[in-house]
Amino acid sequence: MEKKTINNVKLGLFVLAGLVFLVVILYMIGRNMSLFGDTYMLKARFENAQGLVVGNNVRYAGIQAGTVKEIRIMNDTTIEVTLTVEKRMMTIIRKNAVVSIGTEGLVGNKVVNILPRRRMAPFAEEGDILLARRSVDTDEMLQTLSQTNNDVAVIAANLKITVQKINTSKALWELLNDKSIPANFRTSVGNIRTATANAGKMVNNLNDIVMDVKNGKGSVGAILKDTSFAKNLNEAIIKIKSVGDSVDSLSNEINIVVAGIKQDVNAGKGPANAILKDSSIVQKLNKSLSNIEKGTDGFNQNMEALKHNFLFRGYFKKLERQKADELKKQAKEGKSQ
Repeated sequence: MEKKTINNVKLGLFVLAGLVFLVVILYMIGRNMSLFGDTYMLKARFENAQGLVVGNNVRYAGIQAGTVKEIRIMNDTTIEVTLTVEKRMMTIIRKNAVVSIGTEGLVGNKVVNILPRRRMAPFAEEGDILLARRSVDTDEMLQTLSQTNNDVAVIAANLKITVQKINTSKALWELLNDKSIPANFRTSVGNIRTATANAGKMVNNLNDIVMDVKNGKGSVGAILKDTSFAKNLNEAIIKIKSVGDSVDSLSNEINIVVAGIKQDVNAGKGPANAILKDSSIVQKLNKSLSNIEKGTDGFNQNMEALKHNFLFRGYFKKLERQKADELKKQAKEGKSQ
């Protein structure tokens, strides 16, 4: 009898422990499902639920904040998801928060992520519809990855063909094995450096010239900066213009004179007509020139006779000596210089 009582007590304790354990498990499940505690509802609308089911977790900035309560199809392009969120988040989640569907891990269960924004906005209230953002679907990502793998395979095949062509190219290997190429390349680099240095010097010289011009140095600087030079240049231009005007007036006068001479010649009047058309005047001029030439020869003969006359011989010898002395003096001066 006593043994039976002990067995009943043990059985009662075991059943009681099982009930306690069951209550704790139910409480934990209910807490995770937001069955216990104060909550409020928020909504979000998506074009694709991406495998989301009721009971999936809702996280705010990575922190557990509630669960998915309901998924309702509104039309062929819109799916409304109702979120059960703990009331402690009422002073945290704002109306401008963004909702997206993600995955726990790489291939885990779906989860609704609520992401905050930096701009300030009022806090979200019961029944508010938050802005939804389309997230990358795992299937789409795998399809993209598969396409990328195919592209990589094509690239690898082309690269393999290219490497084979390079390995079988004699000209390329001869070019790579040519030991003179590095030396020529170094020479080219040195020439480029020299050309660059010369270009730098040229630029510096140009800068110096520009600075000199800005400071009014040199002829160009004087033209650009020196007001007196500009004034003198203007005066010279005015004088040149006046000379040009004088030349124009002189040319007009010459034209008038030539026109008068032409008119006299055509009319048979004036000295020009007589010189150009009267043959007798031409003959007289020729005779006069011949007589002058004869008189000049006679005068030279008379001067030569005077040189040999004993009365004037000393005078002409004196002149010759003076002339010779002057020539000697000039010769000495030229040597000293």
